[in-house]
Amino acid sequence: MRLTRVARAQGAPLLLAGLLGLAGGVGAQEPGQVKAPVKTGLCVTCHGALGMGATPDTPHIAAQPQIYLVAQLKAFRSGERKHAVMNVIARPLTDTEITELADWYSSVRIEVRAP
Repeated sequence: MRLTRVARAQGAPLLLAGLLGLAGGVGAQEPGQVKAPVKTGLCVTCHGALGMGATPDTPHIAAQPQIYLVAQLKAFRSGERKHAVMNVIARPLTDTEITELADWYSSVRIEVRAP
């Protein structure tokens, strides 16, 4: 995958922000809800606190099927799926952490309304 100049320029700050999440970032939590895994601190910079992409080129991961999220995170971790930032973010994740993240983001509910 070729990165545009903008993507490369944005990648370093995003990578740094994501790596800071490794140092004990606090997971997103809505009042009265189940506490999110600590590792969501790795995700919020790009995907937002509840998994809704924070930038136009970041996909929404909220409410995606759990099995899909697990498969994608494992593919990023192994390098089978290529993405400059996600490969670095996913590489140190354990299977348990991947499952916890997938469980959390798949449990987020999205309401869709007709315009």
